[in-house]
Amino acid sequence: MAEAKRRGYGEDGVYFDHRGACRDSAHHKTCSGRWRGVVSLGYAADGKRIRKKVSGKTRTEVKDKLKALHSELDAGVRTAAGYTVDMAVTDWLAEGLPGRAAKTVEVYRDALRPVLAVIGRIPLRDVTVQDVRTALTTMAVTHSTPTLQKAHNCLTRALRHAEGRDLVRRNVSALVDTPHGRQGRPSQALTVEQAAALLEAAEDSRLHAYIVLCLLTGVRSEEARALTWDHVDLGAKTISVCRSVRAHGDTKTVRSRRTLRIPQIAVEALQEQLRRQAGERARAGELWQEHGLVFTTTVGTPYESHNLRRDFRRVTAAAGLGARWVPKELRTSFVSMMSYQGVPVEEIARLAGHASSRTTKSSTAVNCAR
Repeated sequence: MAEAKRRGYGEDGVYFDHRGACRDSAHHKTCSGRWRGVVSLGYAADGKRIRKKVSGKTRTEVKDKLKALHSELDAGVRTAAGYTVDMAVTDWLAEGLPGRAAKTVEVYRDALRPVLAVIGRIPLRDVTVQDVRTALTTMAVTHSTPTLQKAHNCLTRALRHAEGRDLVRRNVSALVDTPHGRQGRPSQALTVEQAAALLEAAEDSRLHAYIVLCLLTGVRSEEARALTWDHVDLGAKTISVCRSVRAHGDTKTVRSRRTLRIPQIAVEALQEQLRRQAGERARAGELWQEHGLVFTTTVGTPYESHNLRRDFRRVTAAAGLGARWVPKELRTSFVSMMSYQGVPVEEIARLAGHASSRTTKSSTAVNCAR
């Protein structure tokens, strides 16, 4: 009797599997089995056959799945059926962001949570353009457009990373337009009267010097948080802005590196900050962590953004302005007040460290419309 011919590489087999019958204990129904399809990928070194399998309710469904499987094989895609979108994102966050700060990675992870809640469990090789569109549309109901854009951008980058590893045929996220989300809270700028009220309320606060400096010089919150005493010259009445709390300590742009003259009220506030900090250092004793920073917690550690927002809102509430303000709006207010006083846009851009005067014009247009 002739020996049965072995199935060659890439050849298909389609058959009906009666052993695939299943029993539904809840309804006492018995399934009639399933159609199976198999593609042979040759043999391993030990002689064991290497196969990929698919299944379906009908022969036609199995043939369609085999056709798609062949397309993936031809494209070099080698994704396991259990490899999900969630797993692809996890791999991107772990491997695809070299040099990024841990905080940046966490921001990306948080941005993707609403999307993954919808499509995270879908096998990567099965996710479609419509799946991505549905996830983003769902997210748009509760999130702002900028937040949607960040999430969509992160998903596209994660799938591009998988695409580069031959884990998916195409980047379906790149084929979807970002939908519009909810209207975000517009940026606010203090009026002159509100600024005066804020400065008065801040006099007894630990943030007094911080508020004075940001409001009257336009330094970014991230720049003020990284400011060290080495870069403050109270005699010359200047500060040198050359660091930020961004990754690697870089400023936002090259033009953000600048030396600014500070008004006398800021000099006095910083002198008081020196005295306040000396007292806190003495009280903290061994708990004090010296970083040379101008603005710190009561034990010398750097301010985290959420702690800064919390303390800042206490001051705005005490000033009768409510608790919906955020520290970055001190800078917005500086630009607005400079523009109101007739300072040329180019000079405001230099003081604020904007990459170009176009950014300044955009900021003043928004604030003047308020």
